[in-house]
Amino acid sequence: MRRHEIRALLMRAPGTNCDAETARAFRDLGVRAEVVHTQRVFRERNLLDYDILVFPGGFSYGDYVRSAAIWAKECEYRIGPDLERFVDEGRPVLGICNGFQLLVEAGFLPGFEGRSRYPEAALANNTTGYQCRWVRVRHLSRGNCALTREVPRDAVLAMPIAHGEGRFLFPRDRQDEYLRRLYENDQLVFRYVKPDGSFADGEAFHNPNGAWHDIAGICNPAGNVLGLMPHPERAYFGWLTPDWTRREKPPEYGDGRLIFESVVRYVERRF
Repeated sequence: MRRHEIRALLMRAPGTNCDAETARAFRDLGVRAEVVHTQRVFRERNLLDYDILVFPGGFSYGDYVRSAAIWAKECEYRIGPDLERFVDEGRPVLGICNGFQLLVEAGFLPGFEGRSRYPEAALANNTTGYQCRWVRVRHLSRGNCALTREVPRDAVLAMPIAHGEGRFLFPRDRQDEYLRRLYENDQLVFRYVKPDGSFADGEAFHNPNGAWHDIAGICNPAGNVLGLMPHPERAYFGWLTPDWTRREKPPEYGDGRLIFESVVRYVERRF
């Protein structure tokens, strides 16, 4: 598929944000990106007209009950079969922050045996309260995650976070088993790290939410569904980085561009 033919759907719901920034990133790469309200997608039932699906960040429906729980149940009820078909056909799904929370709530992540009827993980309240700042994550995928293949193995990326519920957790009685499966399936994509690239090991400043095993992002076993807490769209252009004014010449792009480029190239090559 040629790049200008690719259609990206950015679903918007009450309380979500950064959909415009995400659309701008895709458009900069030559993709036709459309921001469409959730209710319109439900009404028109046209999800399968798109090649890329993005659930953006924010606080859908005020994050009542828990983060993205209402949005996830709404999507499951209204377009559940279409979502499953979208994923099963290998089309890419990107969940950023609130979108990551939705994918976990809806059972698409980690999705060890395909979509789970119940959440297999949780993104709980931060141990450090609400955090809105830049962090560093290390890319660990060995190639399974199709949506990060343009990111070098072990690369350290700088991206911002903005959430109060991003502490990744597995059920305590299964956390060792599930972590082993993440590694065996090559589903562990990003972990929080220190500036030198070493793992945060739970250290509060570098692991901003207290996530277990410093987990910042995971994919499904097939590698076409990715969820992460940092916002790559807020690190797409170089002038968005916090230190650009201290450089002699600001970079054209930030680290977040690598993720969007990966998504687009995956579609170009596969479809």
